[in-house]
Amino acid sequence: MENMNEKMEKGTFPVIGMSCASCAARVNKVLGGLRGVYEANVNYASATVRVVYDPTLCTPANLKAAVQGAGYDLLVDVSSDNGAADEKRQKEYAQLRNETIMAGVLAIPIIILSMFFINVPEVKYVVWLLSTVVVAWPGRRFYISAWKQLRHRSANMDTLVASSTGVAYLFSLFNLFFPDIWLSRGIEPHVYFESASVIIAFILLGRLLEARAKQKTTTSIRKLMGIQPKTVTVLTESGEKCMPVGEVRADDVLIVKPGERIAADGTVIEGTSYVDESSLTGEPLPVCKREGFQVFAGTVNRDGVLCFRAGKIGQDTLLSQIIRMVQDAQGSKAPVQQLVDKIASVFVPVIMGLSVLTLILWCVLAPETGLVHGILSMVTVLIIACPCALGLATPTALIVGIGKGAENGILIKDATSLEVARKVDVIVLDKTGTITEGHPAVTDEYWNEQSPVLRNIFYNLERLSPHPLAEAVVSFFKGEHNLSISDYENIPGRGVKGCVNGTTYYAGSLELMQEHKIAIDGNLKNRAETWLHEAKTLVWFADTGRVHALVAVTDKVKDTSVAAIAELRKAGIETYMLTGDNEASAEAVARQVGIAHYRAQVLPGDKATFVEHLQREGHTVGMVGDGINDSAALARADLSIAMGKGSDIAMDTSMVTILSSDLLRLPEAVRLSQLTFRTIRQNLFWAFIYNLIAVPVAAGILYPLNGFLLNPMIGGAAMALSSVSVVTNSLRLKRKRIGVSTGQTDTPDRYDETTNVNNSINKNLMKYEFKVKGMMCDHCRTHVEQALNSIEGLKATVTLNPPVAIVECGHEPSLTDLQRVVTEKAGEYTLSK
Repeated sequence: MENMNEKMEKGTFPVIGMSCASCAARVNKVLGGLRGVYEANVNYASATVRVVYDPTLCTPANLKAAVQGAGYDLLVDVSSDNGAADEKRQKEYAQLRNETIMAGVLAIPIIILSMFFINVPEVKYVVWLLSTVVVAWPGRRFYISAWKQLRHRSANMDTLVASSTGVAYLFSLFNLFFPDIWLSRGIEPHVYFESASVIIAFILLGRLLEARAKQKTTTSIRKLMGIQPKTVTVLTESGEKCMPVGEVRADDVLIVKPGERIAADGTVIEGTSYVDESSLTGEPLPVCKREGFQVFAGTVNRDGVLCFRAGKIGQDTLLSQIIRMVQDAQGSKAPVQQLVDKIASVFVPVIMGLSVLTLILWCVLAPETGLVHGILSMVTVLIIACPCALGLATPTALIVGIGKGAENGILIKDATSLEVARKVDVIVLDKTGTITEGHPAVTDEYWNEQSPVLRNIFYNLERLSPHPLAEAVVSFFKGEHNLSISDYENIPGRGVKGCVNGTTYYAGSLELMQEHKIAIDGNLKNRAETWLHEAKTLVWFADTGRVHALVAVTDKVKDTSVAAIAELRKAGIETYMLTGDNEASAEAVARQVGIAHYRAQVLPGDKATFVEHLQREGHTVGMVGDGINDSAALARADLSIAMGKGSDIAMDTSMVTILSSDLLRLPEAVRLSQLTFRTIRQNLFWAFIYNLIAVPVAAGILYPLNGFLLNPMIGGAAMALSSVSVVTNSLRLKRKRIGVSTGQTDTPDRYDETTNVNNSINKNLMKYEFKVKGMMCDHCRTHVEQALNSIEGLKATVTLNPPVAIVECGHEPSLTDLQRVVTEKAGEYTLSK
């Protein structure tokens, strides 16, 4: 199976010529039956097909030939931006618009003449000539399509339109030139040219409105494509050079000036600036970028000049990955769509059979007027039955919902993931990087006796460890020189060990010390108890005889974690926190954010076991982690959610990726899922009800009761309206707010309103950076930050590493005033520019 997966390729191709859901079902069946095709999903709403195939057995050329053989076309030689497909669709749209205008202009005099002057002998011939133009010119698309379908022994919505209007036109033409045949039988020969022409006009108008509405459903993906810059400034040996973005190569040095979009993923090598990453993450506040920081294609440089080295370009950038992911998700099918596909595949033949049955029943049950009424009823049944509404119900809602998620930094892998999200009743959260910032820093250290040699060994042991806490220790001890460690071993969930000059040293948890029966003196125990009470994580350093040092590490809880968990609780979703940290640290974080259920000192493998335990209890479990250390638990969960900045591994392994680090996106994803599938249910309900009611009425079921017989023109208008109404209902999703309030959650829409207000305010704020001297731990950082934020009209963010304060306000603040407030409210800390 693994070899099979390695062989398979995925491709999303534009399909040309589909006019209804039956067309989509036909293309899906043709491609699904090809040798080497493992999966084919046609999306009628976006006019694309997503194919999973074995390139050794099937090529894009084979796919194209198969689709052309079914009477349609497949564009396989187009770039990822679908420029050729868009150009072709624009031409089709322009032609449809012109034909609709022409049919509408001619339909008006046809209606007037038919209603008021039809008894004038010459008027019938004028109506016939005008109707002939409508049928032969704007209406020819239906007859051409129906003929193609007939040649391939298939049928679609165009077959119904062509059959109904053709019958109405030919029947009227016969009555116009051979009226004596009916008059001799005592029957008045009526003509129904207006029905044929007006039906064509109504259906063309419906398709035009549908096409416009469908274009709006894909605005999200178009926005993402639109933020890709076309040109870029490259630093060459001869100076700066402007060139097309397609000519950029990896390792090129690019220059981005204020207001310009970044053209590739890369690493800053010179300059400092704030970059607006809202197009990718949905976060409104710009992010400070300096030397060594990552930048991403499609984001906007706000103020300074950045010089960065390109790492990923073209289709390898994060933006391109997001676009592909959203396209694949929008082209996927939810499980609920399977029933709709089965109905759409047999819908047209069933309706044609019902129309013939209608004619037969009329002729049998009403011999005198049965033929005339039967023909009209048959025409109305053919017209009013619409598989398009059924075909559009699910994909349009999914396209809008998944696109809305992408705009808010929520990447949904496929429609199934979106459907599962609304069923989740338990969410398991990893602590580090999910609930907390994920950037632990050393706040305290204690040595039994200071020793540069031991300090250097401690540094080198942690330098080889992949654990985030080790990174904090290495960063704290930076400046030490590297030395060789022999017999190095990483002990998952415990720490590391290694030998230097024949002595074995350990660095890690208290359990690691206890396992090796290493002595701990009283001073260290007292320090440990104090720091544990402060919810700090401890890293012990020892040799085989005794513990030499202890450092305390802490990780700040994210600002939005408390509000996010409260929102999940109010949505009826229970939260669990799993962490490898000690009991005291885990208990402190859980208490701070309001989580009632938590487990400490959990090994990576135990997380998957815990998820399985919850599933056995009947829960639908969502697992939130970083996509790497939590991979086993993520794979086991019903819904896997990766937090972070969208690493390749996270995006590949998770069903949902939250591009920002904001936990509030979690309840937003659940709400988005609920809104999307509520819309799908509404669409399917009205599409089914419409056909269940409309077809019997069109057949004349009310005629014996009250003499009501539906006019074919009204049927045509109703058919057009049904498709437009489904798409319009889906578009309502775009106006729905999925944000949640951090305060009053009974009105979940208020969060987005607040965000919008904040965004408008933030646009008028300027950012200023000040260095802060004297901070030793996170408590110091908190005191300085609280002091600065006490100043009215000013917002401050203080970081410990590097020790800086980012101040936002409408004008440059006075350094003297800032220093005075910090000294009064925080203590002896020094600010400087």
